[in-house]
Amino acid sequence: GAKIALFDQRPPRERGLSLRDYVLSGAVEVTALEAELARLEQAMADGAHDEPTLAAYGRIQERFELRGGYRWRDRALVTLRGLGFAEDDLDRRLSTFSGGELTRASLAKALTGEPDLLLLDEPTNHLDIASLEWLESHLQELDAAIVLVAHDRWFLEAVGTSVLELEAGRARFFRGPWHAWRKEQAAREIALGRAVERQEAEIARLERFVERFRAKATKAKQAQSRVKRLDKMEKIEHDPRDTRELSFTFKEPERSGRVVFELSGGRIEVPGKVLLADAAMHLERGEHVTLVGGNGSGKTTLIETLAGRRELPAGKLSTGHNVHLGYVSQHSEDVGETGSVLEAAQRATGLTPGKARALLGRFLFSGEEAEKPVAGLSGGELKRLSLAVLVNSGANMLVLDEPTNHLDLESREALEDALRGFPGSLLLVSHDRALLDAVGTRTVAVEDGELRSYEGGWADYLLAREERKAVGAPPAPAVEKKRKSKPQTNGRRSQSKNSRRAQAALEREIEAAEAALQALEAELADSSAWSDPERSAASSERHTTAKRQVEELYARLEAVAV
Repeated sequence: GAKIALFDQRPPRERGLSLRDYVLSGAVEVTALEAELARLEQAMADGAHDEPTLAAYGRIQERFELRGGYRWRDRALVTLRGLGFAEDDLDRRLSTFSGGELTRASLAKALTGEPDLLLLDEPTNHLDIASLEWLESHLQELDAAIVLVAHDRWFLEAVGTSVLELEAGRARFFRGPWHAWRKEQAAREIALGRAVERQEAEIARLERFVERFRAKATKAKQAQSRVKRLDKMEKIEHDPRDTRELSFTFKEPERSGRVVFELSGGRIEVPGKVLLADAAMHLERGEHVTLVGGNGSGKTTLIETLAGRRELPAGKLSTGHNVHLGYVSQHSEDVGETGSVLEAAQRATGLTPGKARALLGRFLFSGEEAEKPVAGLSGGELKRLSLAVLVNSGANMLVLDEPTNHLDLESREALEDALRGFPGSLLLVSHDRALLDAVGTRTVAVEDGELRSYEGGWADYLLAREERKAVGAPPAPAVEKKRKSKPQTNGRRSQSKNSRRAQAALEREIEAAEAALQALEAELADSSAWSDPERSAASSERHTTAKRQVEELYARLEAVAV
């Protein structure tokens, strides 16, 4: 019969085994064939050269070769490397690995058995992008039927050839890739809605006729005929599912300074390990920067540092004028663990109960759902609560660490739409390559312990990476400490030479004015300045004047740019 392998996200139970032994144990058939070959070889060495023994050896050897022969162990090790394990990990006991690593070990075991049918439940969880790319390539080449459940749209598009849609106890099979199914699903929902509207109009028309003419002897027969039609009519129903979908936008934030933040000479580290020794990075107003790199490369530590959640051990980090930061962590800890969803939202936003409920309703917390305890929320619910708080914050700089974790496909698409339309600045870490490609205007990659910058989103980064490999070119230059050219505003019309010169001059003035304003803000933040009333009054007056000057310069810049 067909060999079936299942990956169901559960970590292994056999914690006393080494990683190598655990994964090799997944190849049950080939292990049995190898053992039988060894037994027959020993029998022949002991003098058993009869025809049945030789025939059995030939049959077993043929099956063994079909399953990869003596190379199967090497293939298992290739699988482990592809899923992000190092050579040093192979002989470690499973009990020494983290939960995410154990889940990857279970996936490696399922892949090692060379099954005829492979069942995968969220195989992309706990994989970095390099491992995701390896898994996609491996599954595309695998000679097996695959049934998988996943929320990674890029992965579904790369691997899937058909879609089985399960909804409210019904199944629909669609032959074609994920994007084609999504388009068909949208068209089907529109057509179904129109059919329901037409039928409801017909039912209303028939009911009006029956109500009007039932009592009239001359029309009674016709009225009865219409009653029968109504009784026989098969009601068209909307899909019996929760049709609520996440839909939101970010409000227009206050304008920040041109430079949102700049990091130079930064040392990014965790206890016992330096992740980035001399990090340089900048972000300018309106940029949507995506940060990519392998697991453990320092992405989360870097953005926590940039967001002020960690100390910068060495280097200089400066934040621009009027930057209001909104931060969402991987696990949404910022919303707290106590109280109800409504109480957490009020605590984080300062809204009245009525306004907080209105906000939460947009994020699918309606009615009693707003009274649920935060401690009992699922990962997806916590993420939606964090996003609700973020949207209300009015931040003009968003720092998001894996914001699509635990979100379903529709919610991921809603977040993508909202971020694409966000007019402020964005720094995003995610393994969701569809999101990276949709919202990124620049990609910063952690490569060989350095930060390297590439224009465009994920697809542009892939293209640049492949071109570099093809021609054997040296790595892209590290992120520059100062941007050499001014950022281009989306949709800006071509300008005359004089207009561009005036704009460049104003931008230089703004940069100088913002630097002066920052210096005054630092002076006012010094508690010793307030011990002298005359000095503090003068500083406050200079600060007010400097702030007004920056605002006036921005107004002039906007007038020139039109």
